[in-house]
Amino acid sequence: MGVKELGYLVIEARDPVAWDSFLTEVAGVMSAGRAPDGAALYRIDERPFRFAIQASERDYLGAAGLEVSADGYDAMVERLRAAGRPVADFSSDEATARRVERAIRTSDPAGNALELYVGHATDDVAFVSPAGVSGFVTGALGLGHVVFAAPNFDECHRFYREVLGLGDTDLPEMPVGDATMRFAFMHAANGRHHSVALGEMPQPPSGCVHIMLEAKSMIDVGKAYDRMRRAGVPQSASLGKHVNDEMTSFYMRTPAGFDLEFGCEGLVIDPASWEATAHTEISVWGHRWSWQEAMEAAQGATP
Repeated sequence: MGVKELGYLVIEARDPVAWDSFLTEVAGVMSAGRAPDGAALYRIDERPFRFAIQASERDYLGAAGLEVSADGYDAMVERLRAAGRPVADFSSDEATARRVERAIRTSDPAGNALELYVGHATDDVAFVSPAGVSGFVTGALGLGHVVFAAPNFDECHRFYREVLGLGDTDLPEMPVGDATMRFAFMHAANGRHHSVALGEMPQPPSGCVHIMLEAKSMIDVGKAYDRMRRAGVPQSASLGKHVNDEMTSFYMRTPAGFDLEFGCEGLVIDPASWEATAHTEISVWGHRWSWQEAMEAAQGATP
């Protein structure tokens, strides 16, 4: 398997200051200065950054950085070219800005931007959450996960499985309103239940459905929930526990418009022996979504 983990996220922002407040004061992420290219960097562990916020004329998930094993990097680049995907090598300055050895830019068949890289630096300054988060679950499990829209679902699923080498963890068909939607929850070469997930839906304006951070304790999650409410950040889904990855979490709206899932106690799998499941329920309990409440309110207002 080529992809080791989800390593970082590059986010384009019309209002980087709003992102700074959201990440540091609500999510509890640590500011880490600026990259040589001017991006504001944020840490959740020993890595120099996990979030890079770039000033832009749009609010958008600019790219998901996927770390690739060194011995599989060249073969993956060739698979990308053979699959007809764009491949653009990083310059040495661009690699320095990302604190990686070498990297390429590409995209999946739905146009979701990806950066595939080899090697990463570490920082000798300890991570300290400005909001008092006890820590985030990362290490070999990577940053967390990212969920992309894939209107051409089958093509995208094949790409992540056959070109990037991710494995299927859960392949459910979920009820969403009056429709049924296919999802693919996919794992990298580590124990996180999914590092990338795909939803059979139109592309959102923000270029992303949601991202996830896993904190070390339920107390961290509860305190983050309180910070969200005090800051007036819109809640996208109430506290709940998922069926497939067993994460206890809530969802809140980021300044870009996509959601951040903030959770704890996620399932750790054995990627070598895991057999894909097909759950039909989203949550064991909770996770009442804002769109559900809006639909019910609209129905109640109909004469």
